[in-house]
Amino acid sequence: MYCASSNRSPEIYLDAAARLGRILAENGITIVYGGSRLGSMGRLAGAALEAGGKVIGVLPRFMDDLEWGHRALSELRIVEDMHERKRVMLELSGAAIALPGGCGTLEELFEAITWKRLGLYFGPVVLVNVNGFFDPCIELLNRCVAERFMDEKHRAMWSVAGDPESVMATLRRAGEWSRDARDFAVLG
Repeated sequence: MYCASSNRSPEIYLDAAARLGRILAENGITIVYGGSRLGSMGRLAGAALEAGGKVIGVLPRFMDDLEWGHRALSELRIVEDMHERKRVMLELSGAAIALPGGCGTLEELFEAITWKRLGLYFGPVVLVNVNGFFDPCIELLNRCVAERFMDEKHRAMWSVAGDPESVMATLRRAGEWSRDARDFAVLG
């Protein structure tokens, strides 16, 4: 799960995070996320835990030192830095789901798509497009394909869910990315 730690974002996004946390917990899905108690991250984790779900946080040491970590998680892994955090999160996850967020959320989302493009990650990547938040991002990704920086088949690397209630169906439809090495070849 990629989501924000800002407590200042509009309630529509915080509420969506809580709803998604409950939905994932009710479906028996373990949540792996950034480990914060703040913002959408905190709402997601709190709602999932209240619903009886398992939540694993992956928190860089400097954030733990700032006391940003959620202490009631099923498991909190402290890692050395942001690079290790992203790697560990993807290694522990069967899917990458992004809720609206800031530059950290976007950077994590694009890294997941990049890893998928390079054959380092194969699970679904889902953008939860609450309030049309990801519309400009989706437009940019589609332009990358239209301008041939990516092949047409690469549109299948991500999926879009309109709201938290659509995420489970979107995950089922997404399937796994190809493991054929030819799909990762550099385009000429």
